Amino acid sequence: MKKVLIYYEQKQHKNSIELLAVARMIYGDDGTRKEGIEDYETYGVSFGPIEVEAECLFDFLIEVGDDSAPLEKRVEAHSQEQRKNNSPVYDALFLTSVLDELQQEYQFDCILFPATHMGRMLAPRLAMRLQTGLVADVTDIRRKDGVMEIVRPAFSGKLMAGILSRKAPLMMSVRQNVFSYAPDRLAETRRISHTPKTVCNGGIRLLEVREKEATGDIRDSDILISGGGGVMKDFKKLSELAVELNALVSASRKTVDHGIAPRSIQVGQSGKTVSPKLYMALGINGSIQHIEGLKHVEYMISVNTNQNAPICSISDIVVVGDAKEFINKLTEKIRKEKQI
Repeated sequence: MKKVLIYYEQKQHKNSIELLAVARMIYGDDGTRKEGIEDYETYGVSFGPIEVEAECLFDFLIEVGDDSAPLEKRVEAHSQEQRKNNSPVYDALFLTSVLDELQQEYQFDCILFPATHMGRMLAPRLAMRLQTGLVADVTDIRRKDGVMEIVRPAFSGKLMAGILSRKAPLMMSVRQNVFSYAPDRLAETRRISHTPKTVCNGGIRLLEVREKEATGDIRDSDILISGGGGVMKDFKKLSELAVELNALVSASRKTVDHGIAPRSIQVGQSGKTVSPKLYMALGINGSIQHIEGLKHVEYMISVNTNQNAPICSISDIVVVGDAKEFINKLTEKIRKEKQI
């Protein structure tokens, strides 16, 4: 029986749950669990209470820390000094120490992290502790002749690298929004309360909390208005259309490399992977690197002067024409409809 540990991050719990699909691809047969095939158990570990959403998905849920503490704020103090300092769960050294402790106790065969800010801090630290390899920013799992190949972008997303891992435990950080998990069975979830046996004081204390102005993440938006090389001169126009559609603006790498758009809204292998209900590609040619950033898009509309552009072949609707004119007319049309 194989054991898979998944780091469950409360603020990014959707991305953590998606990792169950990765576990199924690694140990399942064609993405399903079948008797007679190498079976496995899934463990979710969280530093604080785990939401009910995870029930019946994981086989085991490990909660580390004091259940009465606020989510993602602190773990149970294990010494007078820690109680005084209010050690936050953002202390990567402390969290790594606890994960190392869990590995020594349970001997997991595979450890998965979502490629969030915290996941990217913890994964390499734990890999060093366990003296094993780490495949970062994974986007696919493939099998060929019985050999599993882990796929990730390389050389700034210009190509995809296939990696073989032969040392246990198998460790990965997985890019967000790439995998989608649909349970093939309901698990009889067992909750485990874990109190760390050792104390690792990383020297980090929570001195102050400042609220950051909320900004939209293109990975969370149901509608994306995305601009490419064909709208670089009029990129600001995309925001007007986005406001009318309650959408967010995203961009291709070309607009980012020219300094037109920030990298935080780039879609593609070297940017973010998105799964909106509607993706509107304006003036985007659609290189393979850009298309790799589109996963589980329900509807796609492309506007391009070149009807043979690669992105047109995967679009539900293709508008052949000038993207700037399309933006202006659609924005005007929506505004008129709202006034009626």
